[in-house]
Order: sequence, then C-alpha cells, then structure tokens
Amino acid sequence: MRHLFIKGTDLSKPTLLLLHGTGGNEKDLLPLARLIDPDASILAVRGTVLENGMPRFFRRLAEGVFDEEDLIVRTYELHRFIDQAAETYSFDRENVIAIGYSNGANIAASLLFHLPKALRGAVLHHPMVPRRGIRLPDLTRTQVFIAAGSNDPICLVDETLELQTLLESAHAETVLYWENQGHRLTQKEAEAAASWYHKYIDN
Repeated sequence: MRHLFIKGTDLSKPTLLLLHGTGGNEKDLLPLARLIDPDASILAVRGTVLENGMPRFFRRLAEGVFDEEDLIVRTYELHRFIDQAAETYSFDRENVIAIGYSNGANIAASLLFHLPKALRGAVLHHPMVPRRGIRLPDLTRTQVFIAAGSNDPICLVDETLELQTLLESAHAETVLYWENQGHRLTQKEAEAAASWYHKYIDN
C-alpha cells in the first residue's frame, strides 16, 4: 500500500496510523497528527480503491451505502499491511492509534469491529457504522474518540449514537464530541481530539 512512515522522536509513544477521507492522500492528516502528538511516529496510508479517480479505502454502492464484501477484504488487507509495516519499521504493533476522517474513520472503525487488538485506540472524525448484525470482538481497554457533526448530512446523529453504543457494548471506552459544522473536520474538534489523546492515551 502506498504510504509514508515518519519516525518519531520518542519511540515509547504510540504510532499514529493516518487514514484520509475520500479523495485525500497519505499527507492530508499530517498536520492533525502533529497537533495530537508531535513526538510520535506516523504511518500514513493511501487508500487502494479509486472512485472516479479519488482514493478511498473501500468501495461503496452509493453515498452512505458500503460495499460490505469489499469493506471486509480491505479491512483485512489494511490489517496485514500494519503488521508488515510494524516489522519493516520496528514499531510496537500493540501500540497503534488510528486517526481517520470520514472514509478513513470508517475503515478504522471496521478494524475495531472485525479484529481483536487491531488497534490500541482510535480517533474517528465523522465515522459511520461499518457493519451491522455482527458480534464485535472484546474491546476492553480500547479507547475511542468520536467527533461528529450535529448537522452532518452524511453521518447522521442517530448513526453516531449507534456506533458509540455498539463500541461500548463490546467494552470499548468512548468519548463523543459534537460540532455543528456539517461533515467538516474543524480545528476545534482537532483540538478536542488532542486533549482526549493526552488524557487517555499519552498520560
């Protein structure tokens, strides 16, 4: 998978896995990562699926309608890539925090839904429920920050609350932060994510 790895100045810190939104690339969330933890290592990945030339992490059938078969395949593909990257770059595979926006947040949530211990935690900006009707792995001690828009036309309030409920039913510890700027990833929610990180992850 096309990616970049930036070695941090403090190798005891988590490795931040950056997952962009539709049409983005591996550089999009670098400023957010540096805001959250300037000393951490970064593994930034570009989605392998193209939709009208725009990179994504999995296919969709329509706006808000996931191709579940492809989602599962791409989730396991990303998981294997993280495993390989941990060997290549010598970072702690058990200390990875995903930071995703929109489509990137959805694939990060899918890692949590499908694979035990895939992530130590996750920052999910404007995610949706990746799948329904499945049993989630035990997410005890997994920390998740969800940033959502109370007027987001893509990720509706009820879906955000459903995602939180599903994660908590699997024993994840969640914090939900609301903005009122639609589907935008705002500076305020980025700062809220950083505050969450320093309270629950880097403490």
